[in-house]
Parts: sequence; C-alpha cells; structure tokens
Amino acid sequence: MKVVPKPSSEAVRVRMQRTAQRDTPPELALRSALHRLGLRFRVHVRPIRGLLRQADVAFPSARVAVFVDGCFWHGCPLHGTWPKANAEWWRAKIESNRARDADTDRRLKAAGWTVVRVWEHEDPEEAAKRVAGLVGSARDVPAPRRGSSRRSGARRNRRVSARKDR
Repeated sequence: MKVVPKPSSEAVRVRMQRTAQRDTPPELALRSALHRLGLRFRVHVRPIRGLLRQADVAFPSARVAVFVDGCFWHGCPLHGTWPKANAEWWRAKIESNRARDADTDRRLKAAGWTVVRVWEHEDPEEAAKRVAGLVGSARDVPAPRRGSSRRSGARRNRRVSARKDR
C-alpha cells in the first residue's frame, strides 16, 4: 500500500478529494466537440486486454485512443507546477504518472493503436479536429482485428438473433 503524506492544509485535502478522476470538464468539452463533428465513440474503454488503463475516448474500429491529461497530474511542460509542500512525494508521483503514460503509449502503439494525448488547456474544438483527422485516416486503412477486446459485430448479431429465435 502506498504511503500518502498528510495534506498541507484542510483546503488542500478538500480540493484533492473533489478532483474528479473521470468525466472532467476538459473531457466533457472534448467529447461534445467530437460529437458536434459527427463522430461517435466509446468512453473509458480499456483498448487492449490485460491493460488496466482506460482511454478517455476510444474509436475501436479506427483503433484510436484519446487521453485527456490534466496539466498538474501529468506534468504539463507549459502549466505543470511542482508543489512546495510534500515536494519529494509529489515529484515522484507526477514522474510516475509520466512514466505510466509513456508505457501506455508504447503498449497501445505496439498493439496497432494510434494514441492521442490532449492537454486540459488545449482548445477542445482544435483537439477534436485533430482527433477527427486521425480517425478518418485510420478508417481509410483496414485495421487488423487481432487483440480487440470486443466481439465482432457479426458474431454479436448472430448471438442476438439466436436469442430472439428461442
């Protein structure tokens, strides 16, 4: 079990507890922008089996995984800060987040996925256009279905039809 230091103040403790892990405002803004562009996607998906990390937005048929990274938690080079209280612990935490992100990118790329990292400070409309371009390019090239964590549509449809016949 990880040893987490005591918060430097009650206000810090409350702020950290209220910080959402999913469906954050930057994620929601990006998803809305993608939807306005006519794209349909899945949210909080594990792109490959055995990988416990989830993509914030995924396009499984195009094999594009999108991660919306917070500037503080992922060490943004423009806006990331290093806390003064518990500085050593926070530096290790943020560096381990960066290492995990790099490992996730490497594993997904090795499995044939395109990985998109969007910083929380990026304009959601611009990020959505970037993602849409990659999804469109990926759909132009047939992707291998190996390693997919979902059943193929034809197989799933046969199962649904078989249930209806009962």
